[in-house]
Amino acid sequence: MRWTRSFIHTLRQDPADAEVVSHRLMVRAGMISKLAAGIYNYLPLGLRSIAKLERIIREELEAAGSTELLMPAVQPAELWQESKRWYQYGPELLRIKDRHDRDFCFGPTHEEVITDIVRKEVRSYRQLPVNLYQIQTKFRDEIRPRFGLMRGREFIMKDAYSFHADAADLDVAYRAMEAAYRRIFERCGLDYTTVEADTGNIGGSESHEFMVLAGTGEDAIMSCPCGYGANVEKAATGEITPAPSWPREIPRKPQPVPTPGQKSVEDVAAFLGLHPAHFVKTMIFETEEELVAVLIRGDREINEVKLKNLLGCDHLSLASAEKIEKVTGGPQGFSGPVGLEGARVVADATVMALPVAATGANAADTHLVGVVPGRDFQPATVADVNLAAAGDPCPRCGEPMAEKRGIEVGHIFKLGTKYSIPMRCTFLDAEGNEQPCIMGCYGLGVGRTVAAAVEQNHDGKGIVWPLPLAPYEVVLVMLNADKPEVVEVAERLYGQLRDAGVDVLFDDRQERPGVKFNDMDLIGFPLRIVVGKRGVDNGEIELSLRRDGERRSAPLDGALTAVRETLAGLRAELG
Repeated sequence: MRWTRSFIHTLRQDPADAEVVSHRLMVRAGMISKLAAGIYNYLPLGLRSIAKLERIIREELEAAGSTELLMPAVQPAELWQESKRWYQYGPELLRIKDRHDRDFCFGPTHEEVITDIVRKEVRSYRQLPVNLYQIQTKFRDEIRPRFGLMRGREFIMKDAYSFHADAADLDVAYRAMEAAYRRIFERCGLDYTTVEADTGNIGGSESHEFMVLAGTGEDAIMSCPCGYGANVEKAATGEITPAPSWPREIPRKPQPVPTPGQKSVEDVAAFLGLHPAHFVKTMIFETEEELVAVLIRGDREINEVKLKNLLGCDHLSLASAEKIEKVTGGPQGFSGPVGLEGARVVADATVMALPVAATGANAADTHLVGVVPGRDFQPATVADVNLAAAGDPCPRCGEPMAEKRGIEVGHIFKLGTKYSIPMRCTFLDAEGNEQPCIMGCYGLGVGRTVAAAVEQNHDGKGIVWPLPLAPYEVVLVMLNADKPEVVEVAERLYGQLRDAGVDVLFDDRQERPGVKFNDMDLIGFPLRIVVGKRGVDNGEIELSLRRDGERRSAPLDGALTAVRETLAGLRAELG
């Protein structure tokens, strides 16, 4: 493709609303443009990178036994009402009506539609397993879309679904899809990791996320050299370091101590001469059905995802100051479990391991010292609601875990019968008994993966594309376009590259060299070829890689061979 016949328009300034590197650089490089909040045009360069990723996805999924189809983006409400998600999904589900006042939604995902397709066709265990996928546009009405393609409202997603006669067969497909995902990200040249994850709104019994590692990633990942890895929302820990020894005599019953103006654990600890780990922090949450007092050691934080899963609720939020005062009898910041009524008490295991503690006294400017868990209060539930942190012991080997930042680009689930039972997607087994299909679900953010590649591969000048995702692998830059001999050499080389099947963009613009080189660095083509008057006079072209900028010369009559060898070397590095 010639630059002058393409649609490439770069920007010198960052877009005003860009918060992350990928958003900034993809807009400036002319890969995407904003239409509305969280909704973007995929311009020709951006679409080429998307198409290259889609080709890799199709090859690997078909090798894993999945078959492509395409489902409608707009879905009837009746299917979502069958699964109960019409009422559960929340405002992210874009609900719309047609001219007949019938309810529809713009699909954020397609579990209901695929289940409807399979239940109409599958009758017997002999027709299982089934594994289908699509690459298609989704819409989730994010309350605050941001980060360009990283968290948009409309986005391109690959979603696959499998149907099985039993859990063992689902596990076979799950592992095959997990391996396919690994191959996809490896072929893209991305540094990634796989972690255990929460199942979220999709549901299911087992879940893994695929994270592209980047310092700008919005997800925290806990990892250990032994191989354990989990999203911080899911991560377990080994035994947490015990609190320091209690520095004073343990009273027979809790003693109220005035703590005027002291609310935070750190402030109260300093005021009383205690360690934050000596405290029981009491947080009051509300669900759609009840108030819950959650107890955590003072130096730890509550994992709200674990808590929500434990309670089995759809809604979870911190209670208002008015509700806290009503249930505890004291103002916000002074809540404690002793004598607390009117709220279900849930305690983290770290709390019950404390021999003695300090807590809020459910009264203004007052705390209790000498509280013994199990003696002075008894929680209704003891569970792991602790948020893992860097340095915590690994649940497998006990070694300290590290925290990394990652960008979620893929998520796979074992759904089980979450959708097949309410939607009556069943089959007859070998004995003629009706059984629900066992399901799996496998999602991959297409645009998000391309954006994650930019987050991971850039420098101060622009994007540094990994070869497989670059919009073009090679850019041929013609300098001195007013010199006929240069034009002749550049045109001949462009023709040779195209005839040889090289993925090349020909920058044939009549622009200053500085403008051209700035654009090349900004867009980030992996291999640059420069044809200029000085090189033509010397019978040479100049080659350089975007990642290091090191220049080398090659003879004009060996230019095609030099390009092929350089690209072969880049591909060999990918394995």
